[in-house]
Amino acid sequence: MSTNHNCDAIVVCCMDFRFQKYIRKFTDEQLAGKTFDLVGYAGSTKDLELIMKQIDISFRLHGIKQVVLIHHEECGAYGIESNLERHISDLNRAKAQILKAYPDLKVDLYHLNLEGDFQKVG
Repeated sequence: MSTNHNCDAIVVCCMDFRFQKYIRKFTDEQLAGKTFDLVGYAGSTKDLELIMKQIDISFRLHGIKQVVLIHHEECGAYGIESNLERHISDLNRAKAQILKAYPDLKVDLYHLNLEGDFQKVG
């Protein structure tokens, strides 16, 4: 297996179709000229163990230098627990775990609202 194909980042977001156009616009603007792996999973980092496995694969196989984590408003995977405070808490928990495993990675956190506005967290 060839491992000489590298990319700059991994983007982890929810699979929710309502936010795909906003995320595409965000990556086009914020990661312009960069390559990235994209992980769309219900709840984004809610299942952090699963997401850590994806980040590990991206790190080992593609040599990423940056992780972008995106949560969104009214996430069905969170149900009644989908509120800004919970999302910020989970994003920060994910960042701490990522940096513990990969201290040299840049980790950016965002919360996305229904209108497509991104709020940088942490």
